Amino acid sequence: MHSQPVLSRMRTTCAQFPNLVFAVAVSLPFALLILLALGLIWGTDSARADETATCNGTSLVEQLAASDPEKLAAARATASAIPNGSGLLWKVEKPGVAPSWLFGTMHVTDPRVTALPSAAQSAFDTAGTVVIETIEILDPVKAQAALLTKPELTMFTDGTTLNEHLSADESRIVEAELARRGIPLALVSRMKPWMIAGLVALPACEMARKAEGVDFLDIKIADAAKDQGKQLLGLESIGEQMAAMADLPMEFHIRGLVETIKLADLMPDIMATMVDLYLQGEIAQIMPVVLAAGPAEMQEDASGYAAFEERIVTMRNHVMAGRAAPILNAGNAFIAVGALHLPGEQGIVALIQNAGYTVSAVR
Repeated sequence: MHSQPVLSRMRTTCAQFPNLVFAVAVSLPFALLILLALGLIWGTDSARADETATCNGTSLVEQLAASDPEKLAAARATASAIPNGSGLLWKVEKPGVAPSWLFGTMHVTDPRVTALPSAAQSAFDTAGTVVIETIEILDPVKAQAALLTKPELTMFTDGTTLNEHLSADESRIVEAELARRGIPLALVSRMKPWMIAGLVALPACEMARKAEGVDFLDIKIADAAKDQGKQLLGLESIGEQMAAMADLPMEFHIRGLVETIKLADLMPDIMATMVDLYLQGEIAQIMPVVLAAGPAEMQEDASGYAAFEERIVTMRNHVMAGRAAPILNAGNAFIAVGALHLPGEQGIVALIQNAGYTVSAVR
């Protein structure tokens, strides 16, 4: 178990990089929601998609290994202190109940990620029930309807616009980045900053694949479950996921948007790092490595990340673990959630263990 000081240091460091928090929060399928909301802007320009479909990021692990191996070692040491930080597939067992499986996903369209590892495929094949975070993402019409039923979660509905929440310098930064992407600021001026930040955080290759209709792993898992006649369940609604982001202070969102833009050139490397560490099953290393490689001049604000961690990670972990309980009690389930929800003292693995199950990583 890792100590509270380790958690405290990570919160303080992460708070300097709210942009990286947005980038690393791949446990939320917000990218799909953003594409739905901006579908008329980021349309289906296949020529543009072909030009940008290649990801050219370089893993920050490789960069640190060459430039600062001591910093990389320190990041790995931080990760090693986090419980349940290594492993994607976990077997969930309890006497008298058929075993179930917990699998960590990554909501990107990289073909290396969208293919289930062999052990996870075997677990999926044997399961009678399949669970993902939200099944509403499977129906674009329902997903768009969810965006429209509570517009205050994604849009300014009080008569204000994004510009009114930005300083003059921030406005210039946001407008220039959107213009570079062919999006007039006026066209998205009523969108909440977290929507735009999530869009900007995605590398061009990811946007291109999504625009071409490439599905991420969770959707592929759900589609396969339906095709095979398995029971398919969800742990959350899209409305709940959007509300989690909307609940965070506006100042946090503004800072996240601006700093995401400032570090736009680093985003392909961040994505490459996340994918590489995900494929290795080293989930706890993602944030420490990204932070170790990022610039160190950002102003500290520990309260900002603490609020993010509580609302987006911890609270949702408890909700999902609670809703998974009756499914696990029935047994023979394959539960797939964003991998960043698995590690830590308040991670889903620990919460299921605390509920009386034996949860073991499958290597």
